[in-house]
Amino acid sequence: MGDRMYAHSLPGSADRADWEDLAEHLAKVAELAADFASPFGASDWGRLAGLWHDLGKVQPEFQRYICGFSSVGAPHAWVGAVHALKLTKAMLPLAFAIAGHHSGLGDFRADAAIASVRSPTPLAELVAEHRELYERLRPLLINHQGGTGRPAVPQLPASTNADAVRLEMFTRILFSALVDADQIATGRFYARFIPALTASDLTYDDIATLRRRLDDHIDAMPPRGSPAVVALRRLVLGACRVHAEDGPGRFSLTVPTGGGKTLSAMSFALRHAERHGLRRVIVVIPYTSIIEQSARVYRGVLNEPSRPDVNNVLEHHSNLDEQALSEADARGEQLRKLAAENWDAPVVVTTTVQLFESLLSNHPSRCRKLHNIVGSVLILDEVQTLPPQFLRTIVDLLDQLVSAYGCSVVLSTATPPALVREGNSPLPGLTDVTEIMPDPAALAATARRVAIEWRTDAVTRYEDLAGELRRHRQALAIVHRRNDARVLADAIGGHALHLSALMCPAHRLAVIDEVRNRLGRDKPCLLISTQLVEAGVDLDVPVVYRALAGLDSIAQSAGRCDREGKLTEAAGGTPGGRMVVFLAETDPPPGVPAQAFQSMQVLLALGPVDPFNPDHSIRFFRELYGKAANDPRDKELERLRRTLAFATVADRFKMIDADTWPVVVRWGDGAQRLAAYRRSPSRETRRALQPFTVQVRRYTLDRLRDAGVCSPVEGANGVEYFDAVNEGRESSYHQRFGLDEGADGLLPTEVSIV
Repeated sequence: MGDRMYAHSLPGSADRADWEDLAEHLAKVAELAADFASPFGASDWGRLAGLWHDLGKVQPEFQRYICGFSSVGAPHAWVGAVHALKLTKAMLPLAFAIAGHHSGLGDFRADAAIASVRSPTPLAELVAEHRELYERLRPLLINHQGGTGRPAVPQLPASTNADAVRLEMFTRILFSALVDADQIATGRFYARFIPALTASDLTYDDIATLRRRLDDHIDAMPPRGSPAVVALRRLVLGACRVHAEDGPGRFSLTVPTGGGKTLSAMSFALRHAERHGLRRVIVVIPYTSIIEQSARVYRGVLNEPSRPDVNNVLEHHSNLDEQALSEADARGEQLRKLAAENWDAPVVVTTTVQLFESLLSNHPSRCRKLHNIVGSVLILDEVQTLPPQFLRTIVDLLDQLVSAYGCSVVLSTATPPALVREGNSPLPGLTDVTEIMPDPAALAATARRVAIEWRTDAVTRYEDLAGELRRHRQALAIVHRRNDARVLADAIGGHALHLSALMCPAHRLAVIDEVRNRLGRDKPCLLISTQLVEAGVDLDVPVVYRALAGLDSIAQSAGRCDREGKLTEAAGGTPGGRMVVFLAETDPPPGVPAQAFQSMQVLLALGPVDPFNPDHSIRFFRELYGKAANDPRDKELERLRRTLAFATVADRFKMIDADTWPVVVRWGDGAQRLAAYRRSPSRETRRALQPFTVQVRRYTLDRLRDAGVCSPVEGANGVEYFDAVNEGRESSYHQRFGLDEGADGLLPTEVSIV
């Protein structure tokens, strides 16, 4: 083998002259990791992480393996971890990052771990197991270029010394810097010999250019909506531009629905980033039904059609139709996937699930992006939808991003949430929050476009509601449950459009396009939907019916009514939209919807409630978050974070509180894409199925399997990622209502609903 040690070989090449020298690889990763850790004051930590992450490759067993003299390799990540802790226990973050740079961050001790073959070995156990072997390797490390000397222990940034959760966050972001540096350095090495796009192919415009481009676009936009709505949007934009000069910190943007938050918030963010040297803007959105719409708006403004390779807006969420994107622009989709690996783009549009589950993940690929969140402006759109059962954890993550990692956070909402701490309230919340709008209460009063009728004393039967809806030319009804939407739409008749999560994403988008088409041409349009339509989907109907729910849901639903203010203008300024809040036949689903419903009932029992009054909104969230403040899941999560139980935290933290399973349906191109996956199972062909997937609960899945409607599909490695509707059972997916959860295996769906 000779004296030279290798980090990477070239497949099919016996000429080791082109192989990557270990010392060179360590030096390159060290340089990149130091650069990535510099924005949070940890370049020395990053440099050592890079120098030591692959020290284990000096093992003779590994070198024999890489040179082809052995078919059995040797785990190597533990060596650098033990090396760090041998110097001093103060290097614990470094040891965690190095030990997990392939397998993921483990827990510190085994007693906090979940029994799972997928959990990495706890760090304390890993060190104890390899202590003697490390001593035998020490002479090789001393003689090796990457492991010489006893460097000074890097000082932790002052902001991480407060308590254990700050040390935990620091470890995660240091881990991110190492993982990204290792991936980029390795990719660059292989790209010299195997043609492939790398991070070096990604080019972007700078923040100042994007700010000017956005300003030019906004200033040239023709007015849309009534004079009052146009004035509201100008007021919001002006306030955002003024407060962009404020120093980095915590902000709240409280604006009624239809007030132009999408572009105004971006105007604030880009101006603020340019003014204070922040690196990117991350827009965080709760629902994929909104994210596609918002990303389309941002791309249309911030990209230049003449430069298709420069995509300044990265869209990163699970509902992306990667196959369609690749068919339209294969190179562009490859570049988007590269950017999605580490969020190295000036504008990122993502989901709350992607952001927060990444911040608490232990997996290298999910954590890789974290260091690029440092020094960003985060716009949390529809922030009232954040799950209250994890309130303490979410507040702490946001607070640390601001106080320790140079971020600015914007809480964007139409209903002021309890994420802002009130006085001496025992509820968790952010402090020192600057409200961008000068007087949200007065703004809400002047922007009122909807009169609300409360029918909450007695239950409204869906049969009666259907008769009332049939008398309207254009209306929207929003109900609690998937089955409610189907029952009500069926009772109205075939001319009523239907939306629920039993329809796959591609199907839902087609219906939303049809709704917009009908409304735009002033055609008759009755839409029955679950709550998926109530936030961020730009619809403008004269009448909205909403089953009694949380105050935030009612306010969001009202935002679909007279959105452009034309009816209010015609009425001389009196609210021209009409909304009916009714007591439904069914209760909301368990969890947060049920808690919000109960909180609303408490408020109604105390007197009249105005969803447009910020004071009433604050009372509602105080009541709602008070119910969730003692949620044992949140307390347990915080305890685990303090014990540095990274793998267990990742397992326990789930933003979506439901045990669901994906079922691929045969709607549209679904059957063809399923066939393509069966021919060639891969990540790409599996992701191509996402637009044709419906999520069902486990007990529903068991019933559908027993009825022969669907069956599990095995991937190339034998893992079952999803089920698929069986050939011959296409009728179990209705062209109007989506997947028939009640399919019994005896009757076709069309018969069972008649």
